[in-house]
Amino acid sequence: MRKDRIASVMIRAVSDIIEHEIKDPRLGLVTVTTVDVSSDLKKATVYFSSLKDKDVALTTLNRAKGYIRTELANRVRIKYIPDIEFKIDNSYEYGKKIDALIDEISQDNKEQ
Repeated sequence: MRKDRIASVMIRAVSDIIEHEIKDPRLGLVTVTTVDVSSDLKKATVYFSSLKDKDVALTTLNRAKGYIRTELANRVRIKYIPDIEFKIDNSYEYGKKIDALIDEISQDNKEQ
């Protein structure tokens, strides 16, 4: 329960920090999709999607990890700020692939 509340607060805070505080033009438009906090509240995995090159965005976010964590400590009132790990969220691309496969199967069934 507490883990979910912390994850919810972290999504909003990290999104705001990335959007308003980080001024790196290589980052582009980044959307934080999910934050997964470990059960001991020591680690948080931040999943994001980006319209630009996702690998460049991942590298940029990892370089800014310390700054983001410091800003998070100033905004969120919890005893311990979790270590942050950024990961690319590929669920949108996966969903598009599944939709394309379903459409392909539907087309094959109509032709038969």
